[in-house]
Amino acid sequence: MEEDRISVNKKEFLCPVCQDLLKDPVAIPCGHSYCKICITDCWDQEDQMRVYSCPQCRQTFSPRPALARNTMLAEVVEKLKKTKLKAAVPNGPGDVECDICTGRKHKFVKSCLVCLESYCQTHFERHEEFRSGKRHKVTDATGRLQQMICHQHEKLLEVFCPADQRTEKKKQLKETQKTFQQRIQQREKDLQQLREAVESHKRSAQTAVEDSERIFTELIRSIERSRSELIRLIRDQEKTAVSRAEGRLERLEQEINDLRRRDAELEQLSHTQDHIQFLQSFQSLSAPPESTDVNDDLFSSLVSFDGLRESVRQLRDKLEDFCKEELEKISDRVTFTNIVPRTRNHFLQYSHQLTLDLNTVNKRLRLSENNRVITNTGTDHQYTDHPDRFDEWSQVLCRESVCGHCYWEIEWSGDVYISVRKGYGNECLFGYNNQSWSLFCSPSRYSFWHNNIETALPVKSISSRIGVFVDHSAGTLSFCSVSDTMSLIHTVQTTFTQTLYPGFWVCIGSSVKLC
Repeated sequence: MEEDRISVNKKEFLCPVCQDLLKDPVAIPCGHSYCKICITDCWDQEDQMRVYSCPQCRQTFSPRPALARNTMLAEVVEKLKKTKLKAAVPNGPGDVECDICTGRKHKFVKSCLVCLESYCQTHFERHEEFRSGKRHKVTDATGRLQQMICHQHEKLLEVFCPADQRTEKKKQLKETQKTFQQRIQQREKDLQQLREAVESHKRSAQTAVEDSERIFTELIRSIERSRSELIRLIRDQEKTAVSRAEGRLERLEQEINDLRRRDAELEQLSHTQDHIQFLQSFQSLSAPPESTDVNDDLFSSLVSFDGLRESVRQLRDKLEDFCKEELEKISDRVTFTNIVPRTRNHFLQYSHQLTLDLNTVNKRLRLSENNRVITNTGTDHQYTDHPDRFDEWSQVLCRESVCGHCYWEIEWSGDVYISVRKGYGNECLFGYNNQSWSLFCSPSRYSFWHNNIETALPVKSISSRIGVFVDHSAGTLSFCSVSDTMSLIHTVQTTFTQTLYPGFWVCIGSSVKLC
């Protein structure tokens, strides 16, 4: 560029204080320019007097002037530095000249690794005198100064200790490994939970298949019995009707024979010439024999089966329509759904506020905090008698039934059973019959109970807060541990055919809180 070819006197851009090229040049009110750090050091020494002077013209200022960077001067100095950096490097240390000398150049003896300049003895002493408060790092005479400077950043090349760098990277490596290991543990946990869910789903599906086969077998047997009964009734009616008809046939044949015999006798009598015999026989032969079926419908016993066939066809059509409708309902219930929402916020979309049914509270359970906390004190409390109250077991039901998608949370301590059950009586113990499903929680172990069958759960520990999710139509029941993250404890895939009610079985010294 044209401005790069302008000849300048380097001395015009030296700081009057440090005699070096201006660094971060600033202008003070009198018009003189200095390195910002140089004039700042000078004025710091005059702070006690509160009067500040120019080192060249001695003009004073009060208060202390604010320093502003001289942008144009800084650009010129910067170009001057670049010109110097791009200059050819002498062949040997003896050929390297002082960067500060003007006119006749003296041989340099020291290089400043901060100022990035080489000095003769005179200028080095001046440099050291000015930097007495803040020593710069210097090196003996070397012709490699330019090679030690990064021309991109105009800074001394930085060298670090490989051992320190390895140590730092090793720390980062350990942190990365820790993150990976935590992720592996979480994925292994997810894998185990998914495997358990799959196995549970398989068992549930197998149970559903076996129950369906049994029920359909019973249905087929029932239809076969109905078919056999209908055939028997038809055959019995046929036998009765045919028997009656055959009796009538026999009587009719006998009557016809009698009439033919009378007709033959009358024919013979009509040809006799004995008038006395004719008159004597005519009276007895002319009277027709008496018929027993004269007023009966000969075909009344032979009823038509057309109406019966139509009834059977209608029964078939109704049964097919009913089966089709019910199978569609069952299909909707067993259609695959995402049984466990991924986040707590997703669960909370189905949150329901539960309230305890005071008519079901066992007398050993004490209620507190507006009936939100249940505690088994081991002693009886005064509750009025009620047919729904649990007399034997320390259990309680909630008022609200579970339908559709439903989610609720509780906090527990001690030994508790978190349950849902069909029906609304006090005849069953949670988890010990086919009408209830129960999660048992204690400080030492966890298990799932249904139909008096216990399934041990391989979980080391779970949160004191438990979330319960029910999808009634899909037949899904899930128990989750609630903390910073949601983790599945156990899930069940079944068929709910009745209304469900949340319930709790609280052992002595334990408690449950509705959240």
